[in-house]
Amino acid sequence: MAKLKVLDFSFQNLTHKSMSFDEVFGHIVRFMDKEPNGQYRLIFGTDSQVHPTYTRFITGIVIQRESKGAWACIRKVIVPRKMMNLHERISYETTLTEEVVSMFTEEKKTQLIDIVLPNIYKGSSFTIEGHIDIGSSHKNKTRVFVNEMVGRMESLGIEPKIKPDSFVASSYANRFTK
Repeated sequence: MAKLKVLDFSFQNLTHKSMSFDEVFGHIVRFMDKEPNGQYRLIFGTDSQVHPTYTRFITGIVIQRESKGAWACIRKVIVPRKMMNLHERISYETTLTEEVVSMFTEEKKTQLIDIVLPNIYKGSSFTIEGHIDIGSSHKNKTRVFVNEMVGRMESLGIEPKIKPDSFVASSYANRFTK
């Protein structure tokens, strides 16, 4: 099987146009350091949009402090063709999410956990979620892929979320795919 070649690990948001992963990680650490007794969710999700000559994929990274704000950024990947096969597109969305999740090594995750750990008995928490832009309702064409994609997220040790709970993929990332 050919190895997937990643060309661009550049992230951006409304205030920073070209961030490295280390810069993104630094923003997340600073966000959490401001309130170490917060309840945090580190969330990843990818959405795509087929355009006339290409398909745009947007992966969102969101660190959310429950009821107290969030910091977020995206990574954009362009595939220079129309990806019309739904399974191929959903699978590639999941692959792009997996790539970004894999950058959060055990050492990086431990660094984030260590921020909230001293306050765990005061209500602080830290979870990692993978949001997948698929749904299980009988009306949703992607329902046949739910078990496969959920299994892929679980194999990374992160909590999978599907529609209607996958807002990083279906809302945040989606707004940048147009």
